[in-house]
Amino acid sequence: MKAMRFVFILLFGAQGLFAQSSEEEAVKNVVTSAYVEGIQNNGSIEDIRKGFHPSFAMLRFMENSVKPYPIEEWITAIEKRRAEAKPDTKVVRTDANFLDVDITGTAATVKLELFREGKKTFTDYIVLYKFTEGWRIVSKTYYRHP
Repeated sequence: MKAMRFVFILLFGAQGLFAQSSEEEAVKNVVTSAYVEGIQNNGSIEDIRKGFHPSFAMLRFMENSVKPYPIEEWITAIEKRRAEAKPDTKVVRTDANFLDVDITGTAATVKLELFREGKKTFTDYIVLYKFTEGWRIVSKTYYRHP
């Protein structure tokens, strides 16, 4: 009887770990596709919109105040910058290092470091919710490294 209970505990515990691992991968995929590749590395606007919820706002700490930056304003600025870029402009790749992914039910947070040319540029704190269509980014704060 004890052996049977032990087997059940192992099976259900492993299933829980697998589910958590699967959800963690799903969260990382959204952050990578929409934010790291989409926004930071000049990826698809479609991928950005797919990964960011329409109500998203980046909360910027400026002049001892918090100033929201909605996703549509950010996308407009990206599109303008891309349209004004010279064809021979070198795109410097941004690389990401996931420091932490924390998931509780339908809420998740990600702590992420961004690097350009080997130099740490930002530490981001990204918040996601799991909607019926999947994980989407709903908020972000950050620290810009000097």
